[in-house]
Amino acid sequence: MTVGRYEDGDPDLSESFGEKLLGGLLDHAHALPPDRIGSALADAFARIGGREVRILLQDYGQRNLVPLAGDGLADGDPVPIDGSAAGRCFLTSRPVEVLLADGVRVHVPLLDGGDQAGVLAVTLDAVDDDARRILHRLATLAAGTVQTKNGYTDLFFRTRRGEPMSVAAEIQWSLLPPLAMAMPRVAVAGVLEPAYDVAGDSFDYALNDGVLHLAMIDAMGHGLDAATMATVAIGAYRHARRTSVELSEIYLFMDRAIAEQFAPDHFVTAQMLRLDTDTGRLQWVNAGHPAPMLIRAHRVVSRLDSPTTLPVGFGGDQPQVSEVTLTPGDRILCFTDGLIEEHETGQEEFGEDQLIDWVHRLDRADRSVRAVARDLSHTLRRARGETTTDDATLVVVEWRGRE
Repeated sequence: MTVGRYEDGDPDLSESFGEKLLGGLLDHAHALPPDRIGSALADAFARIGGREVRILLQDYGQRNLVPLAGDGLADGDPVPIDGSAAGRCFLTSRPVEVLLADGVRVHVPLLDGGDQAGVLAVTLDAVDDDARRILHRLATLAAGTVQTKNGYTDLFFRTRRGEPMSVAAEIQWSLLPPLAMAMPRVAVAGVLEPAYDVAGDSFDYALNDGVLHLAMIDAMGHGLDAATMATVAIGAYRHARRTSVELSEIYLFMDRAIAEQFAPDHFVTAQMLRLDTDTGRLQWVNAGHPAPMLIRAHRVVSRLDSPTTLPVGFGGDQPQVSEVTLTPGDRILCFTDGLIEEHETGQEEFGEDQLIDWVHRLDRADRSVRAVARDLSHTLRRARGETTTDDATLVVVEWRGRE
């Protein structure tokens, strides 16, 4: 907004309609109970002629957009992500407008740091650039408010849960960072399967001073034992990462943590990476995981093979750090063995060749890493006949280069 000036040179601080609309929400957002977010937004939309307001949140299985219940919000059935206008908005992170007999149905992404919680949908009699600007800003405010209030309530968790969830999965989801992050120089997206019964798999990342830190782990076993080990491993990784030690020292710290807390035959496979988002310099340590794949121009061009050390907990030697320099647009695909070792009864394992084939089909120039990660995970599960006897996790990282 351009601030006007009076003739004497003082800035014009009078409140415009748009500022008053957003300011009314901002002024009370800190004290707004989670279950009143819907009614507050519905009231704001009503002032610009909006109706049938829906906040659609992604379910944990990343298959549907589920309407948040609340006063002022329209109810209805979950909307499938695939094949719907709301789903197209969700997958592309761009607004989608649908012409109706009585107006225009507008879908706006709920974005927070590149992660997308879902979609805001509202019907207006007509849409112009002013309305689009206000809708975008209201959606941004709604996304931030949902993210902030999420720590105070079970409302959003219950909305997103499409089926019963195991205790181990509850623990794992509480460990995770946002499933996606998109920044000017780097983007990250991850998927865990089976979403409602995952136990030993997890990942974590952080962007610190232009360096992306990423770890993926797979704790042995299933159920609560695996979830407990994964909790210790991720906690140890975060502690070591936050003290700014080198990758090889992070491995040693995680190794000691697991060895001290669990029996000698317990272990966690792990992979830790660091990406300098200024130069594209990628470093990594592999402790028992399948080698990551380098995707360039949307084709798998190589496996990032490297010396491996023992899984975390087995007392391996200080590992060798491998290194490669990426070019802008390169993507790195990291995955756990559950993604390629699964097989239908009596059939061969799914294998890396099929994984590469599906990467070539799904990773295209106009698709974000979040859409590619989701579709790749779901496609592979369908190709395995919906069979999942082990956790299957993948993370895609894209280095975009300097602005």
